[in-house]
Parts: sequence; C-alpha cells; structure tokens
Amino acid sequence: MRATTHPVHGPSLAGTPAGERLDGLLLRRLAARIGPAGLRYALGHSTVADPAPVATLRFRDRRALAGLLLDPEVHFGDAYAEGRIEIEGDLVAALEAAYRTIADDGRAGPLAWLGTWRRHSLLRARSNVHRHYDIGNDFYALWLDRQLLYTSAYFESPELSLEEAQVAKMDHVCRKLGLRPGETVVEAGCGWGALALHMARRCGVRVRAWNVSHEQVVYARERARREGLADRVEFVEGDYREIRECCDAFVSVGMLEHVGRRSYEELGRVISGSLERAGGRGLLHFIGRDRPHPLNAWIRRRIFPGAYPPTLTEVGRGVLEPAGLSIVDVENLRAHYALTLRHWRERYERAVSDGRVGFDERFRRAWRLYLAGSEAAFRTGSLQLFQVTFAPSGLSTVPWTRRGLYADEAGLSWSAPRS
Repeated sequence: MRATTHPVHGPSLAGTPAGERLDGLLLRRLAARIGPAGLRYALGHSTVADPAPVATLRFRDRRALAGLLLDPEVHFGDAYAEGRIEIEGDLVAALEAAYRTIADDGRAGPLAWLGTWRRHSLLRARSNVHRHYDIGNDFYALWLDRQLLYTSAYFESPELSLEEAQVAKMDHVCRKLGLRPGETVVEAGCGWGALALHMARRCGVRVRAWNVSHEQVVYARERARREGLADRVEFVEGDYREIRECCDAFVSVGMLEHVGRRSYEELGRVISGSLERAGGRGLLHFIGRDRPHPLNAWIRRRIFPGAYPPTLTEVGRGVLEPAGLSIVDVENLRAHYALTLRHWRERYERAVSDGRVGFDERFRRAWRLYLAGSEAAFRTGSLQLFQVTFAPSGLSTVPWTRRGLYADEAGLSWSAPRS
C-alpha cells in the first residue's frame, strides 16, 4: 500500500527560498526540542544536523514535520508507518540516540499518563489481549522461536541461538522456583503454552495455566495433546482473577505489564490465596522501569493497548506488600531482552524481505518500528526486564544461597538449612 502525502504548504512556497526558510526553521525547532541526539533532520533541500549524526530523519512533507512538533510520540509512529518519515541509516541506532536524550530529560507531561489509571475490567483485558495476541499465530511463527515464546530469552552466552536461549530461560525459571516432581504450579498468562509444558516435562510437576487469548489457548491445548502432556497440563481460557486453587508455586511471565495499576492489589490477593501451602513460592517476570513513566503513547495506542511497565517499588507496594508476600530475589535481565529483540527483528526483516508477512505496508512498517524501538529501549535502559522471586512473609524455607541457580541442575533448594 503506497502512503499518500498531504503537504500543508501551498504552491507559492514549494521549492521557493521562503519555503526553504520555513522548512529550516521547523527543522531547527524540532532539533532543539529533541536535544543533542546525534541525528540529522531533512525536509526537501533543507537539513539541520547534530554533530556526528548516526542517521537521518527525512520528512516527506511539512505536515509530517509539523505533527512531530505537536505530538512527537504518537505522530512519529503513525508518520513512519505511513511512509511519511523515513530513517536513512540504522533504525535502531537512530532510536537509541533519541531515547538516550529523552531519558536524560525524563519528562512525562500529564497527557502522557491519560489512560494508565483506567481499571482493566475483564472485558477490557480480553479486548486488549485480542488486539495484540490474536492477530494470527502464523504471523508470530514467522519471527519467534520454534516454541513461540514471546518474552525475553536468557542467553547464558551471547552466541546461543534464540531457540537455545529460550529453553535456557525456562530452565532458569524452573531453577529459581526449585520445582520438584509431584508439585503443582499455577501459571497466569501462559502465552502459547511453552513454559507450562516445559515445567511438566522437565520437572515432573502438574500445571494449571490461565490465559484470556483464545487463539493461544487453542494452540497450547493441541500441543499438549500432541506431546502427551494433556494429563499433566491444563490450559484454562480465563482471566487470572478467576484463579481459585492452591499450589506449590505461582509463576507469571510477561503478564504483569497488562494487569493495570489499579488491579495490582487484586493480583496480589490472587497470588496470596494460591500460596497457602507450606513452602509456597512464586516468580513474576515483567517489563519495568527504574522510575514511574508511561509506556510510549504510540505503542499503547497502536500495538499494546493498556500496557504499563511498573517500577520495582510499584510492584512491591502494589502487588506484594499488601498481600503479605516477601521479596526473596530480584534479577534484571535487560541486556537479555535487548538481544532477544535483535533476534526477533532480524527474523522479522527476513520474513518481510521474503514476502511472507501478510497485512499491508503500514502494518509491516509499524511492527518494524515497534521491534526496533523496543530493542533500543532495552539497550538504553529506558525499559528494564525484572524477575522477582517471592514467598509468603515469614516463610522459613527460603533458599540458603543462590548456588543452585548456576551449579545445581536441580535448582534452588527451598528448605531451611540444617542447624
């Protein structure tokens, strides 16, 4: 689909010295607003550049440039998707340069927070998930690993393949939880089912996994039947708020970002109610931030509706503390997510080049920007990736050391040391 441009300047200014002066003025205002990001800005014959620019933002028309001055987050994404803004050079490097400048500034006006306090009802949660996850399993299969894990991998070595690193991530989670044969696990937000099936196969546990995405649940159930694990793993098409069972371990990988801040205490009550057995423990794996800040407005509007990356303080005070849950361990895997996204982006670009990605050109460009922007956000530290292990407050069977994470195939030992 060819993008259509809509110049706002009339024929009397187009290509004239007056028009070029106006373009130069707008470019200088944009460069001043963004700050010293190491970029070149171009419209027609007019250019403005920071010292040693890493890439060029080329505007196809003056409306694209003016829109960026008025509403930079949303307009940049839309204009790029429509082909009215091009990045000449390395897209990730350009976004990374801009993010570093924005991170140094740290501003988030009141309008940026609109919608982040909205309560995620069951209906809204299903709608948000449907808009992102139910756009087609075939689409995700083009660029995710073979098991369709849509969360950060764990690269014990940067040379690992994406498939190897995703298995390593699931092993890492299992070791942190210290899963033992015969135990029961509740998973909230299970994606296409890879972790639930891995826990059952690798650790001999029984899993009940919850997800509101119909497409993902259907896929996961079929895979469980195909691999002979349907008697040990049950996939429930339902919201985490419907969980009512007790378990030995509670795990959620990549769901907390979609819960919504007004529902944190409700999630905490669900987790606490699940961990009433002796030795109960849990793990939350989620995208977060170092300080409160809403997710990019364009991503919230066009790609990930309702998403919010919380800080550790927000999770502690909102989810864990009110539920009487104690943090046992925290790990930041930000660099692992940046590398995961590089693998996804490269696979996505190959699929686009081969003509295997359907949809129209605007969709394909939007997802290119989303993957590249996410990679840049993790590379710069604008986004973090936290794994928080927790247990009911006062539990005496917390791991004595971290040694089992790396030296013991059985994982952490959730038992009290002998006196």
